[in-house]
Amino acid sequence: MSALRILLFLCFFANVFTKSLRQDDVAKALLEQYIEEKMAEINPRFRPHYHVAPPVGWMNDPNGFSYYKGEYHLFYQYYPYDSIWGPMHWGHVSSPDLVHWKQLPTALLPNEEQCFSGSAVQDGDTMVLMYTAHIVSDRDPFYNETQYLAYSDDGINFDKYDGNPVLPSAPNGSPDFRDPKVWRHGDHWYVILGSKTDDKRGRVLLYRSTDMKNWEFLNVLAESQGDMGYMWECPDFFELDGKFILLMSPQGLEPQGDRYKNTYQNGYIIGSFDYETFEFVQEVPFQEIDFGHDFYAAQTTEVNGRRYLISWFSMWEVPHPEDVDGWAGMMTIVRELKLVDNKIIMKPVDEIVALRESVATVGDLESNEEVEFGQAVEIIIAANFEESVQLQLEGRDGGDKVWLRWDPEVGKVVVDRGSGDIRQVEWEPNSSDSWRIFLDSSSLELFCGIGDVVFSSRVYPLGGWKLINLSNQDVEIEAYNLKKSFPM
Repeated sequence: MSALRILLFLCFFANVFTKSLRQDDVAKALLEQYIEEKMAEINPRFRPHYHVAPPVGWMNDPNGFSYYKGEYHLFYQYYPYDSIWGPMHWGHVSSPDLVHWKQLPTALLPNEEQCFSGSAVQDGDTMVLMYTAHIVSDRDPFYNETQYLAYSDDGINFDKYDGNPVLPSAPNGSPDFRDPKVWRHGDHWYVILGSKTDDKRGRVLLYRSTDMKNWEFLNVLAESQGDMGYMWECPDFFELDGKFILLMSPQGLEPQGDRYKNTYQNGYIIGSFDYETFEFVQEVPFQEIDFGHDFYAAQTTEVNGRRYLISWFSMWEVPHPEDVDGWAGMMTIVRELKLVDNKIIMKPVDEIVALRESVATVGDLESNEEVEFGQAVEIIIAANFEESVQLQLEGRDGGDKVWLRWDPEVGKVVVDRGSGDIRQVEWEPNSSDSWRIFLDSSSLELFCGIGDVVFSSRVYPLGGWKLINLSNQDVEIEAYNLKKSFPM
């Protein structure tokens, strides 16, 4: 090839590359401008004060929960252009302490692929995202899912890998092949993915790699035997207090009494794992991790020996009353995990006390007495749990009501949103005989005792909260007004 032809080729390549880069940068800039302008139209009546929520539009699964260069990062499934699900982007926030959050530019925009769920890791000074590329087709099954990489050297701006996809298909060719969770062990990277068998049984697949680009299939880590749903989404795998935990979100579980009453479930299996044989041996069957109405696709990260969890604080195929206000979906507060007596204990991160702005009230709340709060409050309830406890929470200016009940003869805690919309579970009061309740402008999180029973439920009061003690006993109350942790 002549020198002239080489020069012309290089000029052409540079022009194409620059044009492509410019188009991507322009798309991102236009999106951020749209978000900033659209935020002015958001109705704030149900906007959370201290939970992560999208600035505008739709949010679902948490993604890429990680720690990079001294900050926690959280990405999320995001459609900015409407408050219903649409072509998936990755929204992005960061935090120094898992309590105070900062909105960052949208990390991933869809091209030919929708950017479905995934995870983030640090490789040297580089943040690496691994996510599912969901591509719609015009032939049955009308979509395909592969795994893509994206890189960043500042944790804000991301470039997709030119060699995508790095995992083009499931071993059995299933189009349902998504939600990679990556971690490092020894000299290898490992990733698990949610998938299904040919006869529609949910399962989790395990791979390893030395560079995150070339992956070796190792094993089916776990799968349903026919009683655990048709698809296992959003898997996570980690060691906790000497045991291995497979956390996932099975779809298709049939309700069984009080259990599995949400559209889809979120829970975990406890077992042992061998990095030589790659075999996960179940020791304790599947358990739900949260017993509320609105909790799905939980993801964890570990920093300095502490394992943290955050979840989508919503549910599929249910009303989202905030959608008419220009946004939909939010995240739970971050919880720290422990394993006690073959059960995961969840408690709010210690740092959340930094949100306490002032004391709202302290003292006894007599039977049938009521007290009012603002939209964001933490309430600690101490009572004699050898007797019944019943609390009513409602909006000061109307809106939703919810009842929290405990009956020692039945031995169950109940969260009742009315009209038979009940979630309940067995609980054994222990040395920490108290309830810790976090209320925001459209949510309730109830931590019983040491956090062995937790409920996360969306509730939509108007104009702040009112608490009424419907118990036959007085209860001791300690309440704090909470300040905003997510400036909007």
